[in-house]
Amino acid sequence: MVRPLCYFIRHGETDWNAEGRLQGQADRDLTEKGREQATGNGIKLKSLISDGSGFDFVSSPMIRTRHTMERVRDAMGLDPKAYRTDPRLKELSFGDWQGFTFAELEETTPGLRDERSRDKWNYLPPGKGAESYALLAERLNGWLVEVDQQTVCVAHGGIVRALFHLLGQADDLAASAMDIPQDRILRMENDRLTWI
Repeated sequence: MVRPLCYFIRHGETDWNAEGRLQGQADRDLTEKGREQATGNGIKLKSLISDGSGFDFVSSPMIRTRHTMERVRDAMGLDPKAYRTDPRLKELSFGDWQGFTFAELEETTPGLRDERSRDKWNYLPPGKGAESYALLAERLNGWLVEVDQQTVCVAHGGIVRALFHLLGQADDLAASAMDIPQDRILRMENDRLTWI
């Protein structure tokens, strides 16, 4: 099945991104740099799809993604609030690890990073509601199979990693280790992903 043209944007930088903290489903807002990234992506997107006619605009319900979407739409000259959210687009949950850096976690659990790196795709952090990338990909796939029109999606790094895996462009190891930029747009066309 070939899906409609979609554009994916990772939310702009937050303070926890800048500090290297595991953010997961903790609600953090954009930094000034993050707001600039979001506006810049909106300007780029306008050059690609003009006024967005015929596109569904959808965002994760997290503050950082909603504020990114609003800045993207504003930069395109569109009503910043005229989009929808979908909870299946939330970032993966790091459970008890949210808010910590790996250096801080390593202090209390020596060897943790090595243990996780053996199978990062399937590794399940401790704590209620924690997810592996494999579980996140299952959640995302439920959304992806329903996409039936051209779409602009603002989501998270984990969502983009899962997307590369679901479309067969990255195996478990490569997908879980990908660096996902916050100042670029990802195009999905004919089930191929390309950074713009």
